[in-house]
Amino acid sequence: MLDFRSRIVAKFCLVALIALPALATRENHVEPDQSVDEPVLEKQTPAVKAPEPGAAGLSVVQAIPLPGVEERIDHLAVDVQRRRLFVAALGNNTVEVVDLNKGVRVRSIPGFHEPQGISFVPDNNRIFVANGKDGSCDMLDGDSFHRVQNVNFAEDADNVRYDPAAKLIYVGYGSGALGILNATDGRRLGDIKLAGHPESFQLEKSGSRIFVNVPAAGHIAVVDRRKNALLSTWAVERARSNFPMALDEPGRRLFVGCRKPPRLLVYDTTTGKLAADLGICNDTDDIFYDPARKLVYVACGEGVLNIVQQKGADQYQPLAGIPTAAGARTALFVPEFNRFYLAVPHRGTQGAEIRVYATQP
Repeated sequence: MLDFRSRIVAKFCLVALIALPALATRENHVEPDQSVDEPVLEKQTPAVKAPEPGAAGLSVVQAIPLPGVEERIDHLAVDVQRRRLFVAALGNNTVEVVDLNKGVRVRSIPGFHEPQGISFVPDNNRIFVANGKDGSCDMLDGDSFHRVQNVNFAEDADNVRYDPAAKLIYVGYGSGALGILNATDGRRLGDIKLAGHPESFQLEKSGSRIFVNVPAAGHIAVVDRRKNALLSTWAVERARSNFPMALDEPGRRLFVGCRKPPRLLVYDTTTGKLAADLGICNDTDDIFYDPARKLVYVACGEGVLNIVQQKGADQYQPLAGIPTAAGARTALFVPEFNRFYLAVPHRGTQGAEIRVYATQP
């Protein structure tokens, strides 16, 4: 009989003989060189990364159905105090009212003409709705939802913004203007002329400038809203179709989303110079900046929500490309609630809904 030491040696030799063919096969296999020649193919593009656990920045917490809402959904507005969300259902010719406490749609207001932009004025509980088809802007009572004023612009009334300091509403419309309304009674006060139809625009809080995307002219218009005059234009040269926009005012950075090709352009608001340029998902229509987390949220109609990390004023890193739904390109980020609301239209078996995302610490 073999002693204990002999049995151990014999067992080791047997294991080595069994493993030898596998080791030889592994040694003879040459891994592709990942540093030269052919790049390693991945499932994601550099601009649209797959979500990473704990790094995506947003997580779905709720879906609020919008029964009966068909076709395209445009922009959203919020009543923070009463926790109500207002949805411009463009293709449905309605404004949908969502109770965020209950997580249900509580009212569908009919009678609009392709509602696009929408803004809520908390000072007097009024809702302003811009209609693309007839170029009008409706002023609604926030309790009864009755129309208390209607202002007729030339055509294609689109984005709406509220200036709480001046109590003014700005409406982008037509072939090139921002219409100015008194937010208290809805009276039309004047216009600021532009070189083409205005898409998204953002107002400074500490200054008097309005930054306006004018894709037809291939530039960003910079307007002085105290003088109602054009100050300058910044050329958009790296891409075309500059539609959505967000502003990091303390950091002096303006985020502009382009569709052709799909790029996120970052401008220095002091100099008007391009500070950064990176790829994003296709068909974007809304961009938001989250100052607490230094994140940029980009909603895209291809069915992706891009999240970009701001590493520095001119340094940006794509974090995630979260799959959403086809046509879900409009949204609203509400920092008071730490929530991101994505408008999902009815497509096939996917019903219309507001998809609610919670921000991550």
